[in-house]
Amino acid sequence: MTDADASSPDVTLRSETVHQGRLLTVRVDTVQLPPGRETQREVVVHPGAIALVPLLPDGRVILVRQWRHAVGRALLEVPAGTREQGEEPAKTAARELTEETGYTAERLVPLGAFFTAPGFSTEEIYCYLALGLTAGAANLEEDEGITLEYLPLADAGVAVARGDFHDAKSIAALAMAQHYLATHPDDQS
Repeated sequence: MTDADASSPDVTLRSETVHQGRLLTVRVDTVQLPPGRETQREVVVHPGAIALVPLLPDGRVILVRQWRHAVGRALLEVPAGTREQGEEPAKTAARELTEETGYTAERLVPLGAFFTAPGFSTEEIYCYLALGLTAGAANLEEDEGITLEYLPLADAGVAVARGDFHDAKSIAALAMAQHYLATHPDDQS
């Protein structure tokens, strides 16, 4: 047991930006803990993101496979993207769905949100179930190379257990979508 109460907030004494990038800011905060000790917290400031589970009428989910430089491999993921400054999550979701898959959704059902790594990052991801899909042309960003793949949502748990997914946001979003549909069986389209 430590002296610090788990619910006691750190008191920030000073904050220094050590990196300002196109997407991320990294800062080092000097904080005071009870009963007066000082320590440093490294924080990655992220604008937030969305993740989508686009569900076709036949029960298949539209997935994307793309190269992820940070991990040195292509990953199978749900469509996702970073929020622009001041952009509402639902607007980001609609934009990213079209950009990455070419589809538009009649409805975006909010599934919930979560912090990806609250020990060092501010990134919060809002998840949506995309229903009533209409096919169109994708509008990928210049640095994106995406291949679409399809998986029955009913098989998502098996695919996760088999190791087909290595991306936490995709695993979480698929589980959230399955739970939503199990508790809202009349809301399939």
